[in-house]
Amino acid sequence: MKAAIKQLILFDGVCNFCNNTVNFIIKKDKKDQFRFASLQSKIAQDFISGLPSNTDSIVYVRNQKVLVKSTAALYIAMDLGYPFKILAIFRLIPTSWRDSCYDYIAKNRYRWFGKIDQCEIPTEQNRKKFIT
Repeated sequence: MKAAIKQLILFDGVCNFCNNTVNFIIKKDKKDQFRFASLQSKIAQDFISGLPSNTDSIVYVRNQKVLVKSTAALYIAMDLGYPFKILAIFRLIPTSWRDSCYDYIAKNRYRWFGKIDQCEIPTEQNRKKFIT
């Protein structure tokens, strides 16, 4: 299963901001290239086993390479194509600076956007995009 997935986005399934971001990506994914799983799922544990145990950021598995935080977000934007790939310009900023901004947003995401008790259930139409 792990080898067959080329572009997998792991996200915080109880975070409103994260769920809204996933819904946005699904809407803009014209090539049907992304698959999704929540960080709370068993499948996610397979992919994040080599990462620090407190990983709660977005994780993007892209062609067997695991990307996290701002780097993951920028590569997702690039893979969505135009106009989102313009955001690739931010790769010129040092990763530590980008990740500091990412961490600030991540630290405050529940306070700013709220949290749900359990992972959102995908619509029938989007169910095939989620790996459980």
